[in-house]
Amino acid sequence: MNKISLYFENGLMLEAKSFGAEGTSVGEIVFNTSLTGYQEITTDPSYAGQFVTFTTPEIGNVGCNAQDMESKGAYCKGVIVRSYQDRPSNFRCEETLAELLKRENVLGITEIDTRFLTKMLRDEGAMMMVASTEIHDQDALKKVLDSSPRIEEVNYIEQVSTKESYIHPEGRYNTDTFQYDAPNTTKKIIALDFGIKRNILNELTHAGMEVTVVPNSISAEEIIEKVDAKECDGVFLSNGPGDPLILTEEHEKIKKLIARKVPIFGICLGHQLLSISHGYDTYKLKFGHHGGNHPVSNVVTGKVEITAQNHNYNVPDNITEVATVTHMNLFDNTIEGLKYNDSPTMSVQHHPEASPGPHESAYIFGEFAKML
Repeated sequence: MNKISLYFENGLMLEAKSFGAEGTSVGEIVFNTSLTGYQEITTDPSYAGQFVTFTTPEIGNVGCNAQDMESKGAYCKGVIVRSYQDRPSNFRCEETLAELLKRENVLGITEIDTRFLTKMLRDEGAMMMVASTEIHDQDALKKVLDSSPRIEEVNYIEQVSTKESYIHPEGRYNTDTFQYDAPNTTKKIIALDFGIKRNILNELTHAGMEVTVVPNSISAEEIIEKVDAKECDGVFLSNGPGDPLILTEEHEKIKKLIARKVPIFGICLGHQLLSISHGYDTYKLKFGHHGGNHPVSNVVTGKVEITAQNHNYNVPDNITEVATVTHMNLFDNTIEGLKYNDSPTMSVQHHPEASPGPHESAYIFGEFAKML
């Protein structure tokens, strides 16, 4: 392992070891509290532009495989782990995490105190950083960081969205057969790809929807034309990276769909874009919600669901002027789910499709199918 130097915007500089790609990367550092699923997290396009610090200390022990990819690649800037295991042991392992990171040109950082980093982010908030296997001078690293755009200034969905439309062919992953079930679809929807995850698509098809995934560049007029021609029953707005406030073209597009009363379901970034398109701007959380163990209250049923989360932005409390709250986060009482009053539109901030889990919120896909 080669030396890698880290410099943070609060002035801190640290040294660690590199196990991924070589080079220099700038991004926002966040922490994730999931106990499992490091490959799914690494390949989640929502982490584009970010370094992910894993609070679980041992990472890499089961390796990686093609079936557990959440997308075609890895879009994060790097992963930061306390202890990396380069000799994985699992019958599904096809390659090591280091091999995946090198192929995708993502930095891997290890032999560093991730507990310290997590407490720093908890106290000071998510911040920008630079990591390099090439530059080890503090002043030089600071210059690179200061001259780089911040995450809220970059439209990352243009990088992660599909370039061509396609129909998703798979259903839910069957853990008994280690295969994907065949979909049994009765409705047709269009999924706007802002960085969509494979398991979201699996759950949509499992709930009975044929899903056509389309680039973020598609126009509202094209979608409405398909709805009018009975070729589409509704629209799904996917998860994705970055600051939703800078996505002005998406705001206007979604406004047209709302005005046309097209049935819409949004998750994560899609949830935030729906809020903005209704006239209610999102705000940035101090260090975001990232992990697979966040308790959420279902306001409708009174039940508590353990959820997976991955977001730095949230919808404002006064959105209740146009929508009914369906879910609330029990860590900080932020809004997790909405059903809009004057249109067939629903959204959630958390990830009901979580892989490898939890799965307590998967019923939400069935609710969208019923709405259609």
